[in-house]
Amino acid sequence: MQKLKRNHILLLMLACIAIFFVNLDALYVNIMEARNFTTAREMLDDGNWLLTTLNGEPRYQKPPLPTWLTAFAGAIFGLKNIAALRLPAALMGLLLVLTSYFFGKKLTGEKFYAFISCLIMASSFYVVSASRDGNWDIFTHAFMMVCIWQLYLFFTSEEKKYPRALLAALFFGFSFMSKGPVSLYALLLPFLIAFGIVYKYKNFKTRILPLVIFLIIAMAISGWWHWYTYTFDAETVAEITKRETSNWTGYNVRPFYYYWSFFTQSGVWTIMAFIGLLYPYLKKRVIDPKGYRFIFLWTMLSLVLLSIIPEKKSRYLLPVLIPLALNTGFYIEYLIRRFKELTNKWETIPVYFNFGLIATIGLVFPIGGYFFLKDELPGNYIMFSLLSIALFLTGIIIIQGLFRRNIKRVFFATIFFIAAIMCFGMPLAKTLTVNPQYTSLEKLNEWQQETNVEVYELTYFTPELIWAYGKPIEVLTQDGETKIPSENAFGVLVSKDDQKLLQNTFKDFDTKLIRRYDMNPKAEGERSHRPRLYRDLYLVTKR
Repeated sequence: MQKLKRNHILLLMLACIAIFFVNLDALYVNIMEARNFTTAREMLDDGNWLLTTLNGEPRYQKPPLPTWLTAFAGAIFGLKNIAALRLPAALMGLLLVLTSYFFGKKLTGEKFYAFISCLIMASSFYVVSASRDGNWDIFTHAFMMVCIWQLYLFFTSEEKKYPRALLAALFFGFSFMSKGPVSLYALLLPFLIAFGIVYKYKNFKTRILPLVIFLIIAMAISGWWHWYTYTFDAETVAEITKRETSNWTGYNVRPFYYYWSFFTQSGVWTIMAFIGLLYPYLKKRVIDPKGYRFIFLWTMLSLVLLSIIPEKKSRYLLPVLIPLALNTGFYIEYLIRRFKELTNKWETIPVYFNFGLIATIGLVFPIGGYFFLKDELPGNYIMFSLLSIALFLTGIIIIQGLFRRNIKRVFFATIFFIAAIMCFGMPLAKTLTVNPQYTSLEKLNEWQQETNVEVYELTYFTPELIWAYGKPIEVLTQDGETKIPSENAFGVLVSKDDQKLLQNTFKDFDTKLIRRYDMNPKAEGERSHRPRLYRDLYLVTKR
């Protein structure tokens, strides 16, 4: 047992399996996943591996490496296996956590600090979300973290300069091939600035040639796909580039300070993360003041660089949460080491409040959860019971740990709290998303087989609907003009806002409402019910 406790790599892998890998198919496919999964499907179905498509239309906004990995998973396990399609993202979450462990251990020379920092990372809200979701953010940042680890070794050691430069270049290219320069800007650049400020670039002349090789290889891996698409479809690339560039300054524009509550995205670690950012308070209490100053600067520089960009979304904060977890680890390690000796209430009250709140949730969940979910629990009693027992027992352990001022026990119980939610709570997620009228667009295929009628989309396609339908569907309205199909009878999918356009466009035709395909998890009338997730199917026939 003692040997297992010291095997940090194995324990981190077990924690990641419980948090990232279990119940990967519990949630509905979201809009970003639908885009990515559909592109992967069209790679397999149509062979569009380089000139990538979405609903048969060019999709060059994102490089294809994560889509290739997802397509491979789909080819092996089946395109209808949602857990398999999300598996590459979970593997990237594991890669991020393990790489960060090696980095943190090398930075401070303290294995335990690196271990608890990476457990914090693995249980931070946005890291969990990104590692369980088929979007490409976790790919670009996980690959870049490997690059950063190799660069750190490259700049701090006189050994293996060329192999480390080559590995760094390889994973830099993988990162760029996942989401372009996002991680270069938000993760690598602040790392390089912070490293230069704190550690300086020593013996730089001896590293110039390996750095040149790094840049050449990194640029070659990063740029070849972009060269290929521009060479063979320059007009479309130019149009997409113009549209994407305009989004940076005109889409989801938020004020500079929009991200400054970033520490809340660490979930259960919110208060701990905030205190860990109080540099004047913590700088003399941590095990490695210089390492703490470096990680603190890395975190804040990443935040500032992201804040400069006008376009802002909460999920863009993922790169900040990586150094933030390492930063919070310094504070948690200090609490584990010194909490029993602390007498100042300003130091102890936030700790009691943070972990006491988690314990309270665990203790009240069996009763509160039952009253909240009782109408949806039939068929889910086993999972609800397991979750209730796990959270209740965890709550007791946390309370006992707080009374005994044993923060180490409290910390590991909190990790178990998160793992229990993923293992036993995620299967209950769909009980919260009940729509009696839910009808997948997949069923449209059955109607088409019965009637042999071609179906079109009137104005625009919704990624979730196309993913469910299983193949591309032609959109009739392009550049303000609506095409009239040549068939005598055909189906048209119409959104809520396009009913008048249907009547005006096909005023000389007979139109008959067949049925509604509603893929909203929530019923009509609920706040989260979105018109874009349903379509009315009309049969249109010539008179």
